Amino acid sequence: MAGSEDSPAGKHVAVFTFPFASHVAPLLSLVRRIAAASPATMFSFFSSEKSNLTRFPGGRRDATCPNLVAYDVWDGAPEGYVPSGRNPVEPVEIFLRVVPGNFESVLHAAERERGRKITCLLTDAFYWFAADMAQERSVPWVPVWTASPCALLAHLETDSIRQIFGTSGMTLDAIPGLSAMRMMDMMKEVLDETAPFPTMLYRMGQVLPQAAAVVANSFENIDPIVEGELRSKLRKVLDVGPFVLSPPPPLSDEHGCIPWLDEQETASVVYVSFGSVIRPPPHEITAIVKALDKTASPFLWSYRGDAKAEIPRELLESATGTRGKVVPWAPQLHVLGHRAVGAFVTHSGWNSVLESMIGGVPMVGRPFFGDQSMNARAVEAVWQIGVAVEGGAFTEEATAVALERVLAGEEGKRIRERVGALKEMALGAVEPQGSSTRNFDALVEIVTG
Repeated sequence: MAGSEDSPAGKHVAVFTFPFASHVAPLLSLVRRIAAASPATMFSFFSSEKSNLTRFPGGRRDATCPNLVAYDVWDGAPEGYVPSGRNPVEPVEIFLRVVPGNFESVLHAAERERGRKITCLLTDAFYWFAADMAQERSVPWVPVWTASPCALLAHLETDSIRQIFGTSGMTLDAIPGLSAMRMMDMMKEVLDETAPFPTMLYRMGQVLPQAAAVVANSFENIDPIVEGELRSKLRKVLDVGPFVLSPPPPLSDEHGCIPWLDEQETASVVYVSFGSVIRPPPHEITAIVKALDKTASPFLWSYRGDAKAEIPRELLESATGTRGKVVPWAPQLHVLGHRAVGAFVTHSGWNSVLESMIGGVPMVGRPFFGDQSMNARAVEAVWQIGVAVEGGAFTEEATAVALERVLAGEEGKRIRERVGALKEMALGAVEPQGSSTRNFDALVEIVTG
């Protein structure tokens, strides 16, 4: 029995992931750090079979952490299921129908196989049911929040936001920490009281105050007002981010992005990327290409899809030439840290916002869903380290104007100074005596102590 490796009385941490979008990778990275810091503690990592196959290609054992083992939980889909494509959250809704039973059954199996009872639940914050599971077992529950702090605050303030919305309120200035936000920036999930995914988020906001600590992919003093509100509502908040800096990823540059950037002038290149999920509609892609051509900006575009088939050939050839480079993937953190990059055209996902801060690069935001609108608003109105595309969608004129604002003139200079200050704060947080490092040590103590 695997549990014979250590005393049955030792520590055993169960990790529950939300196996969709960008949730798994940051949680797995954090767990590997904790596992390395506490090698005598067992970690059992629960995710869907599809997710685990991509994260543990060599089998259930982790190559870098011998005390970490992966377990498959049922995703709820019947055999032969193929998503219809009509509803992008359909797989999520199917999955939510079978929680928490799918986790409970595999959790018992992991305890039997490894010979130790669970001593802590470390989960994606979405999993409201983990509060009851932890209470039943008399173990700490430590949820991990991977999105932005202001989005977390919005979920804790859902009832107040819905009340304001119900009276046709257009601003949230009555809610401390969210006063810069407008109702148009709010996540639609906060306002929806019926669908399964919004219901999950609402229940999460109700039970998070029960958690032993809430872990955040952020760093202290990034937004003191929001931080103060979160600390007043939650038992303990541990900012241990930016996750991507602990440790930073190794450079993998199969498409030659860095050598190409080496040939460009300082702060001249526009980097374009919309993450691993989002692709703007065709007319907006065309608008971006035309705007880049209009501003004569050199650009690097990490394009998810078939650029040659999806971008009009004459536009692509005109815009690229010797001035642009389109690749299927780019080492984003390293690209944003390069001296040649002067602007980042982004969907405003939280990981991308953090990576832009780390690189000291101003942003041009075009949000699509989730917390992206709140992030884009914070970038423009709270931190003032970028601008949102006017009208909320890419047009040639709006995109060109936004690029000019962040790349040139006094406004661009002030934006670069402010994002540079946040860069220093982020890098300082992960130093040996930095706030995120101290918070990580406190997290290890809670999880394995």
